[in-house]
Amino acid sequence: MTLQDKIQPIGEALAAVVPNTRHYWRPNMEPPYCVWAEDGENGFTADDKKAEQGITGTVDYYTLQEYDPNVDKIQRALNTLGIPWRLNSVQYEDATNLIHWEWAWEVL
Repeated sequence: MTLQDKIQPIGEALAAVVPNTRHYWRPNMEPPYCVWAEDGENGFTADDKKAEQGITGTVDYYTLQEYDPNVDKIQRALNTLGIPWRLNSVQYEDATNLIHWEWAWEVL
């Protein structure tokens, strides 16, 4: 399986929930919007070769709405992918007045 095959379903699942979804960066978008990216790996080598490569990353969701139903939808979308994930943080950003949700994920 290629790296792209591992991570592309994440973006597709998120875009089905939040149409304003981008990979890596966000242009000047109106909230709510979602940005996701891979940020490293969790793997191991054997016999001087990469034996297993798990890719790690984050999903960042920005909203003005308290108790935004998209939060649960994002978590359901991650569950349907069958990948491990966790809610990493929830923050209120004073400069933008946005609530920022962040999930960490991993694919094998």
